[in-house]
Amino acid sequence: MKKTIVSALTTALVVGAASTTFAAANPFSDVPADHWAYDAVSQLAADGVIEGYGDTTFQGDKNITRYEMAQMVAKAMAKTDVSAADKAMIDKLAAEFADELNNLGVRVSNLEKHADMVKWNGKLEYTYNSHRSYNDDGVKEKDNENSLLFRLEPQAEVNDHWTVNARLDAKLNLAKDNGFGDDADEDKVDLKRAWAQGDYKNFSVKLGKFAPIDDDSVFDTTFSGAEVAFGNQLTLTLGAGRNHDLNDDNWTAKADDTANYQYAGLGYGIGKFTTGVDYHHLGIENIEYPKTYDGSNYSTTDVKTKDDANIWLFKASYDFDGTSGLNGFFAQNTSAENEAKAGSIEYTYKGADEENAGTWGAWVAYRYLGKYAAPFSTFDAVGQGEKAWEIGFDYAPFKNVIGTIRYADGKTIETDKDANTLFGQVDFLF
Repeated sequence: MKKTIVSALTTALVVGAASTTFAAANPFSDVPADHWAYDAVSQLAADGVIEGYGDTTFQGDKNITRYEMAQMVAKAMAKTDVSAADKAMIDKLAAEFADELNNLGVRVSNLEKHADMVKWNGKLEYTYNSHRSYNDDGVKEKDNENSLLFRLEPQAEVNDHWTVNARLDAKLNLAKDNGFGDDADEDKVDLKRAWAQGDYKNFSVKLGKFAPIDDDSVFDTTFSGAEVAFGNQLTLTLGAGRNHDLNDDNWTAKADDTANYQYAGLGYGIGKFTTGVDYHHLGIENIEYPKTYDGSNYSTTDVKTKDDANIWLFKASYDFDGTSGLNGFFAQNTSAENEAKAGSIEYTYKGADEENAGTWGAWVAYRYLGKYAAPFSTFDAVGQGEKAWEIGFDYAPFKNVIGTIRYADGKTIETDKDANTLFGQVDFLF
């Protein structure tokens, strides 16, 4: 990363030499190599706001001074066609290097250092979900959701390395004009996540309540604990804590118990290809795994009781040309005998970009989600215990507005009866 920024800085200095005259020698100290500005400038370079060498090679390695960093920021500030995210990053850099920019003759008006220490992101999300399936008696069952979610995600900067993050959700059942769950008559805001995060060069740590690895496949949940991650191209992630979400209708465990939870993930990415192998362990008393299946239902008496779940997951993705890609995973719970496997393979084309109105994307996928291998499935149209084909489309009609539609048609794994889902969602992002 350091060489990437040095390359971009060198280019900017060459370009800027003709237009900027320096009144004095550089009086400023070096920027530490693990300073957050390195990552920020690297991201701006990746977004094309700051240009490196045309052949993408990086030459030399040296300490970068605050004076040189300010020159880079000055060039970025002159750009007008940048995204909102890049603009916010440039403003933050301008605040950090305000003194140096002023020395260069670049005025930073109405901008104070650390003025953006607290940021707020969020969305208003409307969801329609219509699920149809058949029970053991062949009776068609319907389950509809018509909901509105308001989400706030604040982030507060503590220092150059640490931030405090949170997620606040308020969900409304539009069909009944109230909330969800046992206290549906009460309007409330739930604190879903709250954690401190420290980011260093090739190392990061999280402490609090947050999402684990594989939250984009079979572990879309949160837990209370800690996580450490090492590496860049080759990464190792370790997490441990407590998880209460195992107590639901899809798992039979001792009521009100909280599971001990540990996970480990090894990932590798090179060019357009990424892959990884992950392991999740949940320890809780009296998980009941069905042992036999008679072709129409599981036995209610032939049950294997264990005190843990051990789930292995292999995942991979490949980006063909920047507009289309293939991704998938396979997971297995080695403690279970039935519905112990889960997997998905998905082809994607383009994708709606919240910053650019008129952008769109589409995908087709096949998903098999055995409920004991996918305890917290993240897929909207294919539920736990189902196998189905899914097609989907998303579109950004306006900036910061994205509409999504999914349709899944398949069967239940347990009874092999028809099941289908129509899912629609509109997100207003801010």
